[in-house]
Amino acid sequence: MTSVAQGTGVGRGKVILLGEHAVVHGCPALAAAIDRGATAMARRSAEARLSISPWDVDVARADALPLARAFDALLTAMEIDDVQIEATVSLPGGAGLGSSAAIGVAVLRAIDALCGRSRDQSSAEELALIWERVFHGNPSGVDTAMALAGGVAVYLRNPPPGQERLRVVRPKAPFRLVIGESGEGASTKEMVDEVARQLARAPERTQKTFDAIEALVKNAELALIAGDLRAVGQLLDMNQYLLSSLMVSTSLLEEMCAAARDAGALGAKLTGGGGGGCMIALVDSDERASAVEEAIQALGRPARTILAGGNT
Repeated sequence: MTSVAQGTGVGRGKVILLGEHAVVHGCPALAAAIDRGATAMARRSAEARLSISPWDVDVARADALPLARAFDALLTAMEIDDVQIEATVSLPGGAGLGSSAAIGVAVLRAIDALCGRSRDQSSAEELALIWERVFHGNPSGVDTAMALAGGVAVYLRNPPPGQERLRVVRPKAPFRLVIGESGEGASTKEMVDEVARQLARAPERTQKTFDAIEALVKNAELALIAGDLRAVGQLLDMNQYLLSSLMVSTSLLEEMCAAARDAGALGAKLTGGGGGGCMIALVDSDERASAVEEAIQALGRPARTILAGGNT
């Protein structure tokens, strides 16, 4: 290993196309990295500190804030204590776009670069999950995996022997997604805990919902590979219906999804833990994307179009 004066790292944001919540309980999820995320720069310092812009956050590892506790947990696992990190994030927090994982991966990679280390995907995922558990308690791991890998992939939390946790999916062509931000605060941990309680109270009914979501994920993967975006859109709508049955959607997210469909989206659903955060809408042209953006903005919510499925 060869140390350098400073190290830089990048972590990608993500959207879950299909499979939220079911992925926590052993089902696959289909996810795509997006063109927003986090960058970090690490350098040696007598005091370990982490600052994040534009969030105007600056913490020491001994502070009580969750961010400081995540920073401390990661530094402890990496056996390093003389590093200062300056990070920049271009994702909203608590919006289902993987902001905490993107930051954690960027910090991890910056420290590795500073120390002249390299590590494989599996090792990096394990370390990044130490960071994520501070925020989300029982994360599926899909956010950290996508923050590291990019692209489009099927993620399985506990794969059987011989099977990869993250399997790359190669869509026939890149595809457009409109992301709308509800502005409602959302705690992934609370939503995951709520679905876990439903599973405990009504295991048969909840498991049937998970099984149905898994079937949608498998069909969506095949449709993406075939380039059948209309089928993908229909599957997104079905997934949203099932997520609503798990009570993780909100009236505003439902309204945003309906507005997107009325404006020509092929399908729309929430993305991430729910309870607020963001929704996504699949479109098949720039014109449809503009119309869907305008429909969401007419509800007073920001929206932008991203390209997924390429070399994101």
